[in-house]
Amino acid sequence: MHTSQPTDGGLARQALAAELRQEAERLGFSRLGIAPAGRPPHHDAVGRWLSAGLAGVTASWMARHEPLRADPATLLPGVRSVIMLATDHATGPAAAHDGGRGRIARYAWGDDYHDLLRSRGNRLAAWLEARVPGCRTRAVVDSAPLAERDFAWLAGLGWFGKNTMLIDPRAGSFFLLTGLLTDLDLPADAAVVTDHCGTCTACLDACPTGALPAPGVLDAARCISAITIEDRGPVATELRAGLGDWVFGCDVCQEVCPWNRHAPGAREPAFQPRHGETTLPLEELLRLDDTGFRDRFRGSPVLRAKRRGLARSAALALGNRPHPPSLPALAAALDDGESVVRAAAAWALARWIAAGVEEAAARELVSRRLAVEPDEAVRRELTAAAGEPPQGDSAAAGEPPQATTATVQPPPACDPPVAGASSSSPSQLDVSSMSADGSRPGPSSA
Repeated sequence: MHTSQPTDGGLARQALAAELRQEAERLGFSRLGIAPAGRPPHHDAVGRWLSAGLAGVTASWMARHEPLRADPATLLPGVRSVIMLATDHATGPAAAHDGGRGRIARYAWGDDYHDLLRSRGNRLAAWLEARVPGCRTRAVVDSAPLAERDFAWLAGLGWFGKNTMLIDPRAGSFFLLTGLLTDLDLPADAAVVTDHCGTCTACLDACPTGALPAPGVLDAARCISAITIEDRGPVATELRAGLGDWVFGCDVCQEVCPWNRHAPGAREPAFQPRHGETTLPLEELLRLDDTGFRDRFRGSPVLRAKRRGLARSAALALGNRPHPPSLPALAAALDDGESVVRAAAAWALARWIAAGVEEAAARELVSRRLAVEPDEAVRRELTAAAGEPPQGDSAAAGEPPQATTATVQPPPACDPPVAGASSSSPSQLDVSSMSADGSRPGPSSA
C-alpha cells in the first residue's frame, strides 16, 4: 500500500473525501470533484485543434506546453488524484450605459482571482498534508500546464457545452477552477457524460465574430476574449465591428446560455466590481500612459491586456459605438506612441466619418495625422479614413456603426435543454479539453 494512504480501506478514503469537501467549502470553494490522475481524456483533441490552426495567438504557448499537459505527473511526481475545485464568481448583471464605456468579462470586474484561489488552494493542501501525514500535494491556478477543464469534467463538475465551456447543471458556467494534485488515491467522482445542451444553439448563434463555427469548436483567432486579452496587435478588419464595445474578454456565449439564468451569485468581496464599475470609461483608457495603466489596474486581471492592447480595444469600441464627448481622446490616440493604437484610432474615426458623427472634425484630425505619420500600416488606415470607408464592415457599406447591446437574449427558436441528447458528432473537432491558461482565453473557468 502507498505509504501516504489511509490505512483502514475504502471507508476511510470515503470519509477523508467527505472531510475534504467540508474543508473546501469552509475555505470558500463552491464545489469539489475528484478525478483519477492520468492522461486527460480529451488530450488528443487538443493536438488536432492545434493542427487545424484554430489556436490563434495562443498557438505557440499551447504547442510548447502540450506535452506537459499530457501527464499531471510532470507537476507532481507520483500523483494519483486530481482534486478540482469550482468557485462561483458571478456578482450580478452589467450596468447599462449610454455610450463611452467598454465592457469587460465578469471575472475581471473584481480583483485578480489568481491570488485568492492560489491562497485557498494552498491552505487546502496544507490541511490535507496535516490530515494525512506524509502525503504530497500541489495546488495550481491556471498558471501551470494542467488540463483543468478536462479533469473538472472527469471529476463531475459539469459537461462541455457547445461553446466549449464547462457547464454545471447546478450552477451554470460562471465559475473559476483550481486544481489540487495529490499522491493520495482518493475515491473518484463520476463524470457528467450526458450532453444537456440538447437542441439549443444560442451560444453559436450569438457569437458576434463567428468564433464558434460548430458545436464544441472554438476558433480562438476569432474569439473576442483571445483578441482583447492575449492579442495586443492589429485586429483583422473583418472582426473589428464584431468586437462591439468589448475591451477585455467577452461573456456573450455565457450570457445567452439558458443554464446561466439561475447561476448562483458570489458574495466574495474580491469578486465585487472595483469602484462599483462593470464597464470602463473609454476616454480614460485612451489617455492612460504605462504608469497610469499599471496604477489603475494593479491587482486586476485587466493588467493581462497590457496598456497598448486595452487602448487599441478602447479605440475600436469607440469606432463601433461613436461617443462625441470622447472625440478629444481619439484625437490624442492618433498621437499615441504605439502604432497599433494609432491605427485603431484611425479606423474608429473612419467609422465616425462614414456615420456622419462629428464628420468635419474627424476628417481634420485624420488629415493632420496623415501629414506626419511614419508607420505604413497606420498610413493605410488614415488614407482609408480620408477617402473611402474601410472594407469588410458596416461602414464600408455606408451603414452607420451599430451599438452592441449590454445583454444578449437567447434567440426565440432556442429549444430548452434536452436531457440525454447526444453530444457532438465524433467527426467534429472536439476541443472540450481546452484550458483557459492557453487555448480557451481568460480564466480557468467553466
